[in-house]
Amino acid sequence: MHLETQPKPFWHPLWAGIALGLVLLFTFLITGHGLGATGFTTRVTAWLASGVPAFMGEESYLGPIAEESIFSAWITWQMIGVALGAYVSARLARRIRFQIDGQKTLGTPRRLITAFAGGLLAGLGARIAAGCTSGMGLSGAATLSLAGFTFLIMFFAAGLVVSRLVRGVR
Repeated sequence: MHLETQPKPFWHPLWAGIALGLVLLFTFLITGHGLGATGFTTRVTAWLASGVPAFMGEESYLGPIAEESIFSAWITWQMIGVALGAYVSARLARRIRFQIDGQKTLGTPRRLITAFAGGLLAGLGARIAAGCTSGMGLSGAATLSLAGFTFLIMFFAAGLVVSRLVRGVR
């Protein structure tokens, strides 16, 4: 294998954490908001459901969200920046390839089903908590928010319990 086709090593966790903290700081300074993602998925859902009258009534959850253009929200531009930044970063690190990560013992179909189910439940939990792991965890903890720290503690505790239930005690 040629040297220029091999992927570059991952960043050291300390430097990655410092870089993430700086990104969060500049995000607060520039936009007045922290990092987040589920607000964007809610806006996309509202945009997709805008043609279904049952979802768009005045009393509906998605109705008020769909009234505003998806491109007028700061979080849309943040997510576009995240996608572009991830692509550029992966290209520079020579790490662009399609792969399915996770336990090989599950098999590809089951791995995809469990990943989808877990993502769906995490998204539901994020809407109930009024923030995702990045919004509640990173941004909340960075501002020393009690809700942010409570979310992080419960997120990790739930992860430990569910992993024991799904994988069994080892």
